[in-house]
Amino acid sequence: MNREEIVASLQRMLTPQRVVNDPQILKDASVDRFRKYENICGVYTQPAPAAVAYVESAREVAAVLKFASENSVNVVPRAGVSATEGGLETPVPDSVVLDCSRMNQILSIDPRNMQATCQAGVSLQVLDDKCRKLGLTTGHSPQSKPLALMGGLTATRSIGQFSTLYGGIEDMVVGLEAVFPNGEIIRIKNVPRRAAGPDIRHVVIGSEGALCYITEVTVKLFPYYPENNLFLGYTLDSMELGFDILREVMVAGYKPSIARLYDPEDGAYHFSHFADNKCVLIFMAEGPKGVSAATAEAVREIVAKRRECRPVDPVHLERWFAHLNWDPKNIAEERVEIAETQNIGHTTEISANWSELYPIYRAVMDKVRAAVPDLTLLGGHSSHGYINGANIYFVYYYNIVGIKPEEEISKYHLAVKKIVVEETLARGGSMCHHHGVGKHRAAWIADEYGSSYYVLKTLKEAFDPKGVMNAGDIWPIKK
Repeated sequence: MNREEIVASLQRMLTPQRVVNDPQILKDASVDRFRKYENICGVYTQPAPAAVAYVESAREVAAVLKFASENSVNVVPRAGVSATEGGLETPVPDSVVLDCSRMNQILSIDPRNMQATCQAGVSLQVLDDKCRKLGLTTGHSPQSKPLALMGGLTATRSIGQFSTLYGGIEDMVVGLEAVFPNGEIIRIKNVPRRAAGPDIRHVVIGSEGALCYITEVTVKLFPYYPENNLFLGYTLDSMELGFDILREVMVAGYKPSIARLYDPEDGAYHFSHFADNKCVLIFMAEGPKGVSAATAEAVREIVAKRRECRPVDPVHLERWFAHLNWDPKNIAEERVEIAETQNIGHTTEISANWSELYPIYRAVMDKVRAAVPDLTLLGGHSSHGYINGANIYFVYYYNIVGIKPEEEISKYHLAVKKIVVEETLARGGSMCHHHGVGKHRAAWIADEYGSSYYVLKTLKEAFDPKGVMNAGDIWPIKK
């Protein structure tokens, strides 16, 4: 079908008012935050979609996906537009960006069963604010919280800043509703656990819009005790020592909601008033008063065994904690700053077992410094811990003075990402901890999975045989 036919068909299904084809809106919809420098400069290297279509029910989603499958039209599901790995890019000409943001009803908050059900376009911030008024919380707080929508968080296998206590979105989702490319609407019921075969929630959670379209989500809730939050912070000389301390806390079974380790360069960026060119170790204990106090005391005892660790005034950490998340104003300010300074920053996050974390960190830092020019910051931190390992979040800034916007991706961003991913995979780690595969880590997906790629490949072939769902995401486009 040509562009005009696609738009006309969508207008008949959804009404003309909900099918947007303004040229500038379409250009902006062709990318996400991965190509932020191109976007700031008004350079668009991806084909513009045919339309941005707004759906308001699962039945409408089913109609659009069935139409797309029958006519080989690529569909890119969209929620809060906070993606950072190219998941929202439209590499196929005349794609349809299918937006769920108008499906924004909280269907129930159930204190008895400790769960909330909402449509995919509900804002996490709105949901959590309403829950907190009832003394409850989702426990989910990614940096994108003011922007993120529940469908996108589920589709990208999101994680929040308090994950060491509450887990990732995959630990929170109880049940869901989703639509597959043939128009089939499925519902996974809300139960605490079941052993009736494989856990099919995980076909949907993390599928990044490349298998199906999420329309409704039910998540767990937790009691909310902000008055019991306790902050602990330390400076130390070595990332290797810091990883050892994090490991001891995790292996001992303690669950601080925050357990973070920053290297000197990343620490200076966030904590310049006290970091003093040292590594920074941060914990927050929360929950019922007795649990919070016991967790904090256990962390103090573990850290006290290392005389190199020097305590930080908790006041500094409370101030930091109050400004953890983005908001639209921050993003607008970032655009201005990049344009004025010609300096841009990105991140790439991975995970690995304890024995490989420091070797990966050291190898990446050395190789990136040697291979990539004009770096103005190269640092890293660990922000999500488990009994068997943790993540590392690499942060890198570089100058883009005199470089064409379309050259920035290959010369800098992907050059750094390639080193991070390949050094991680070489040591048995995972190339992506929580930002997802998107379209810019898809080239390594077979290496990530190894022999088990057979399962992933078969899922795509079974559920999206026409390849109309978010082409190039997770599964690379065949050349």
